[in-house]
Amino acid sequence: MKILSVGEVLWDVFGDVEYLGGAPLNFSVASQRLGDQAALLTAIGNDERGIRALKDIHALGLTTTFVQHVSGHPTGTALVNSDQDRNTVFTIDRPAAFDFLVIDAPTLDRAARFAPDWLYFGTLAQSNPNTDIELIRLVESLPNTKRFYDVNLRTGHWNLSLVKKLSSVADVLKLNQQEAQLLFELTHQHSTYDLEAFCHHWSSAYNISTICVTLGNNGCVIFTDNALSFFEGFRVEVVDTVGAGDAFAAAFLHGLSAGWPVEKNATFANALGALVVGRPGATTDWTIEEVYALARSRSVSTDAANASARQGL
Repeated sequence: MKILSVGEVLWDVFGDVEYLGGAPLNFSVASQRLGDQAALLTAIGNDERGIRALKDIHALGLTTTFVQHVSGHPTGTALVNSDQDRNTVFTIDRPAAFDFLVIDAPTLDRAARFAPDWLYFGTLAQSNPNTDIELIRLVESLPNTKRFYDVNLRTGHWNLSLVKKLSSVADVLKLNQQEAQLLFELTHQHSTYDLEAFCHHWSSAYNISTICVTLGNNGCVIFTDNALSFFEGFRVEVVDTVGAGDAFAAAFLHGLSAGWPVEKNATFANALGALVVGRPGATTDWTIEEVYALARSRSVSTDAANASARQGL
């Protein structure tokens, strides 16, 4: 499977320590380790962080063919902190180099020659004025390429109209439960939040075949074929949650492309997400053998677990 990931590359800043990150990068690294071929379409600055980013992208095993260099704008950064509930909070400096990604005729030609099976994108980079237009141009130029939208809402860097627009071109949607509830409440102002109702509505409104909702340590729910199923997560000691959702997305798309049953696919994706939160850094070291081993360590969810979990959602 070949994937073209579009969006931000930035440095996640934890005090005096920096890790190269950004959801499209994290996703691409995980996809490459799973045996897929991932390319990253992004922009970095002509600065010291840009030089380090290019070196690290190459070291992580990704091609730099689609990496653009932007003069006069810094390589992206995100100051990472945690709130009182241990949720990760990002403070992202804008504009950054990734805001000036240009999807011009030569880029479209390179993308066509790469011939990706899937196009991966999120919300952050598209929140810059006109960048979403650039993405739609890319989508339209690749009519045979399926689209995976990893929502990733960052405070101050999204709006409902944009999320709807991006959802309208997606085949698969992935988000977390807090994002699902927020989108439901914004679009159903006089209704009580219900995850299954959200999935039915969003899938129907935007013609999305599959919706993945991550639940942190509790696992995930998958909505496909007009039905919602719960899959239990893996309990691990949390070291760093940054990048866990991106790794989950890569694992899920890997299994989806391979035609795995939804139970096997969700368990595999939950296992990789758990491995990542148990280690520091969004692109921390892990092997596919470790993912398989953790996934095999317990059976998939039962119908009874589905019914019990759904009552609590």
